[in-house]
Amino acid sequence: MRFWLPQATTSAAEVDYLILALVLTSCAILALVFGLILLYMIKYRAGSAIDRGVPGEKTWWLEVAWTVATLLIFFGLFVWGADLYVRLFQPPSGALKIYVTGKQWMWKIEHQGGQREINALHLPVGRPIQLVMTSEDVIHDFSIPAFRIKHDVLPGRYETLWFEVETPGAYHLFCTQLCGTGHSEMIGEIVAMSAPEYQNWLQQNAGGETLAKAGETLFMRYGCSGCHGGNGAGGRQSGSVRCALPRSQGCTAAR
Repeated sequence: MRFWLPQATTSAAEVDYLILALVLTSCAILALVFGLILLYMIKYRAGSAIDRGVPGEKTWWLEVAWTVATLLIFFGLFVWGADLYVRLFQPPSGALKIYVTGKQWMWKIEHQGGQREINALHLPVGRPIQLVMTSEDVIHDFSIPAFRIKHDVLPGRYETLWFEVETPGAYHLFCTQLCGTGHSEMIGEIVAMSAPEYQNWLQQNAGGETLAKAGETLFMRYGCSGCHGGNGAGGRQSGSVRCALPRSQGCTAAR
């Protein structure tokens, strides 16, 4: 049995250090509190010869030091965690976008070149990857333990996160949000490979319509070109007829 997961991404080690710092700090404070409780249970137990009639002395300096020290420690951990959280949701420019759709009970993956996968995700190492995720039905949760990422995938909303894989290999993908009777079967495999191997995989699996081409087809099919130019800009025309493209597919403008 493996008690320690591999650290496959550039941020995995920092996530582990943060969790370790939280656990050790909590254990230290817990040991201090329960240690004092145990000490006074023994010191003032029934039958103890200690004099209980002497008034206790005020120890303001000890109480203030205890309060300030714990406050600073936990505030420091909070700042560290908040900074890491913000960085994990701000992808660098040039990140490779890959689109993920959760559906009972599978993960559907689509690359920018039109390559599609089900319950598998091939990606290159040494390059920032940005996942754009949504759900077709209920709430799912996209989790790759080796990457230290776990994020809810919501219906009617796009969620994003990014990471950069350091170590090639195959890693487990799970849904960690109960999503129905087939929840336990909603698993997959992440395959991280070198850049040349990834390009070779893209070429071997080419043939699907690219995302840009699919968008162009929808743009023409639903008459969006009547109001909008090629760059998507344009104003409303008079009249009460609305765009024929369903709201679920992104069209909300009247024309």
